[in-house]
Amino acid sequence: MVVLRAGARAAALLSLALTLGCSGDRVSSYQGKGVVREVQSEYGQVVIAHEDIPGLMPAMTMNFDVPDAELLERLTPGQSIEFTLEFTGRSYRVIDATVTGEVEEREGWTRLGDSLVPTDPAPLFELTDQRGERLALADLAGRTLLLDFIYTSCPGPCPLLTAANVLVQRELSSELRERVWFVSISIDPKNDTPEALAAYARARGVDLDNWSFLTGSVEEVDAVLAAYGVGRSHSAERELEHTVVRFLIDAEGRIVKRYLGLEHATETIAGDLRNLAS
Repeated sequence: MVVLRAGARAAALLSLALTLGCSGDRVSSYQGKGVVREVQSEYGQVVIAHEDIPGLMPAMTMNFDVPDAELLERLTPGQSIEFTLEFTGRSYRVIDATVTGEVEEREGWTRLGDSLVPTDPAPLFELTDQRGERLALADLAGRTLLLDFIYTSCPGPCPLLTAANVLVQRELSSELRERVWFVSISIDPKNDTPEALAAYARARGVDLDNWSFLTGSVEEVDAVLAAYGVGRSHSAERELEHTVVRFLIDAEGRIVKRYLGLEHATETIAGDLRNLAS
């Protein structure tokens, strides 16, 4: 999972550690079962849709580091695997995996352009938008979504992420905008009131006609972060560190693609939105 530290230079922000908090260097091992959804060789990571991992996390789809390049090379989308996971308190690492079979690509897959891609149900949420009104994922059914996570006092990656999405928004025709919605969820609900989110959006040239900035109680936001597998922690300087990821969600509420980091081209994401929304 890509983690960016606010305040550092954007070009040096990419980190391949999955960061969910600091609890020392003690390493714990767990056994898991799941299906390989995607192999991201450039990040040294694999996306696994896994079953419950007792004592660690519920069933979900998320990125894991794979420090062994040979192991990563053996993994391909569609494999059913049993794997060994190490948790250090800061990072989750797949250190061993055994292929137990292959899954059928018909169920849980959809077409994106010329490719078949795996999908997962987008976790449900109900939060409060920049107008102070409640908004649920179900309220956006029938639209293609680009969903991300930000916070308004972030001096580094969040404004860059929002600016990148503004460019994507402007690439879409007026007709297509009616079928596309942007969602930004604050990871800092203690400080990000609806008013703060509205000011953040205005300052960055966001068209709020098809873009919602969401916040909620600490418990509500924490549940959404956990459901989407989004890491958030404090650095030694007490700055928030968080996963920089965008989720492409189709009109049926399925996660079709994840864009890790900030390097993805505007044309690529806008093209994916056009393909899905059309």
